[in-house]
Amino acid sequence: MPRFDRYMLSQLTILFSFFALVLVSIYWLNQAVKLFEQLIGDGQSALVFLEFTALGLPNIIRLVLPLAAFAGTIQVMNRLTNESELVVMQAVGCGPWRLARPVLVFGAIVALIASVLTHALVPASQAQLSERSNEISRDITARFMSEGQFLHPAPGITFYIREITPAGELRDMFLSDARREDRRTTYTAKRALLVESETGPKLVMFDGMAQVLIHETRRLSTAGFDDFTYDIGALLAARVPQPQRLRVQSTLTLLDPPHALLRATGATRAEALQEAHARFSAPLLAVAGALIGYGALLLGGFSRFGVGRQIALAVVLLIGVHLVDNSAADMARRDASLWMVSYLAPGLGIAMGALLITLSGRRRRLPGETRA
Repeated sequence: MPRFDRYMLSQLTILFSFFALVLVSIYWLNQAVKLFEQLIGDGQSALVFLEFTALGLPNIIRLVLPLAAFAGTIQVMNRLTNESELVVMQAVGCGPWRLARPVLVFGAIVALIASVLTHALVPASQAQLSERSNEISRDITARFMSEGQFLHPAPGITFYIREITPAGELRDMFLSDARREDRRTTYTAKRALLVESETGPKLVMFDGMAQVLIHETRRLSTAGFDDFTYDIGALLAARVPQPQRLRVQSTLTLLDPPHALLRATGATRAEALQEAHARFSAPLLAVAGALIGYGALLLGGFSRFGVGRQIALAVVLLIGVHLVDNSAADMARRDASLWMVSYLAPGLGIAMGALLITLSGRRRRLPGETRA
C-alpha cells in the first residue's frame, strides 16, 4: 500500500503542478497587460516591468494554489476511475478513508507551501513593491516638472510651468483639471513649490486664482488665494501599482496591531485581525479543495457514463465554500470580535469533504458486490 500511496501522491503532485502553472500564467498575463500599459506608457524600461511582475508573482501563486489542488485532485481521481485502478484498490479491501491518505498528505503539502507564501514571501514582495512604486511615482513626478511645455500627467489634466528656478521654485504656473464631466477647474499662480509628504507629493501654489466653469449653466466662478495646496500624488496613484498597506506587515504585527500602524494605514483593528487570521485560514482551503474533489468523485463509483455529475457537484461545493469565505471576511472586517469566522470556510470545506468520503463508504452496493 505505501507504493500505491507514493504513486497516487506523485500523480497528484504532477497534475497540481500543471494546473498551477496554467492558472498562474493566466493571472500573470492579465496583470502583465495592465502593468505594461502603465509602466511602459510612462517611459519605464522593460527591466522595471519585469521587476514589478516578478514581485507580484508570490501573491498570484498564493491565490491559485487552492484551485490548482482542487483541479489536480479531480483529474487524478477521474483518471484512476476511468482506468479502473481505483476499483482494483477497493476490491482488495481498501476503504475510502484508507485511500484518502495520499490526498490528505498532498493537501497538507500544498497548505504548507501556501503558508510560506502568505506569512513570508507575499508580505516581503509587497513591501518591496510598495517601495519601488513610491520610487517610480517620484520619478514620474520629477519628469512632469518640465518648463515651457504643456504636459498631461493624467486624463483631463493639463499642466504648464513657464520657468523653474535653480532653487526649485515654479514660476507662472497653470493647471487645468477637467476630470469631472460637469465642470472644469483652472488654477493659475505666480509661484509654486512641489513638496513631499507622507501621502505623496503636494503642489503648493502662492498668489493665484481658481476658476470653476459649470458646463450646464455656463457660469464661471473665480476665487483668489494667497496659498493653496493641490494633491499631485492623487493624480499619479493610479499610474503605478499600489499594494495594500496591511499586506506588507508581518503576521505577528497584525495579530496585535499598534495604534500608530492603524493611524498610518487608515485601517481598523478588525481589518488588521482579519488580514492576520486570513493568512492562517487561506492555506487550509487547499486541504478542503483536495478532500471535496476526492470525496465527490469517490461518491459515484465507476460508471460507463463518466463522472460529469460528480465533478459538477464538487465544483458547486467549492464555489459555495469560496462564497462563505468572502462573506466571512466581510464580517470579520466589520467586527474585531468575529475574527474566528475567518476559519469558517476552510472548516466547512473540510467537513464537506469528510462527509462525502464517509457517504462513499456507505453507498448502496450493486448486486453481487461484496463488502471490502
